[in-house]
Amino acid sequence: MRRSGPDTGPDTGPDTGQGADHPAPRELVVDALDVELGGTVVLSEVSVRLDQRRVAVIGANGSGKSTFARVLGGLVPPTRGTVAVHGIDVRREPKPLRRAVGIVFTNPDAQILMPTVAEDVAFSLRGSGLDRAEAADRVAAALDAYGLTALAESPAHQLSGGQKQLLALAAVLVRRPALVIADEPTTLLDLGNARRVGGILIDELDAQLVVVTHDLELAARCDVALRFAEGRLVDAGDPAALIADYRALHA
Repeated sequence: MRRSGPDTGPDTGPDTGQGADHPAPRELVVDALDVELGGTVVLSEVSVRLDQRRVAVIGANGSGKSTFARVLGGLVPPTRGTVAVHGIDVRREPKPLRRAVGIVFTNPDAQILMPTVAEDVAFSLRGSGLDRAEAADRVAAALDAYGLTALAESPAHQLSGGQKQLLALAAVLVRRPALVIADEPTTLLDLGNARRVGGILIDELDAQLVVVTHDLELAARCDVALRFAEGRLVDAGDPAALIADYRALHA
C-alpha cells in the first residue's frame, strides 16, 4: 500500500481543531509503503504527508485506494514502509490507533452490532472509561445530531438504507475519533441521503477525514485529493484540478 506519490505540502484548508479526545498533531505520514496480499502487490512505494482537514481518495476500482484507507485504519498491515496516523505507528501501536480512528464502511449492515439503534451507538462507548451518565449523554447527543432520537428503540436492522448509514456514522462519531476514514460511504444511498451523509462528513466533523469515493462532487468539496491507479499514488493536490484531469482520462 505504499507507492510513491507527491508530498501535498502545507495545509491550505481551514483548521477546525482536533477531535475532542485527541489533541495530537493532525498529520498522516506515509513513507515508502508497499502492501502485498496473497502474493499480489496491491500498493507500491506510496509516500505522502497529509495535514489537510478533508482528504479525498479517488481512482478506478482495483486501483488500491481502499487498501490505502484500510492501512491508515489498521485493518491491513504494511508489508514494507512506515505509516503514522497523528504520531501513532500503525504497525506498532494498534491499541492507540483503534482509539484514534473511526471507520465508516460502504455497507452499514457490516457494522451494526446491537439490536436497537440506541444500543448500537452505546456499544461504541464500551471500554471508553466514561461513567454511565456521561455515556448516556453522549449517546443522546449523537442520536439527536443525526436525526435518530425518535428511532432510538427501533430495531437497527429494520432501518432504511439512509438511516442505517446515519446510525453507522453516529456509532463511529460518538467516540470522538481524531481521524475518520469513510470508504465509499454514499455508494449505496439515494441522492438525498448521499447528500446528507456527505454534508455531515465534509461540514460537521472536528476530526480529520479521509474519504474514499467515486462521488466526484463529494471529492471536490475536500481540501486535497489523491488519485490512485494500478496500486500507485499517481497524483495529489487541488481537488478541482485533479478531478478535471481524472475526468479527461475517462472521457
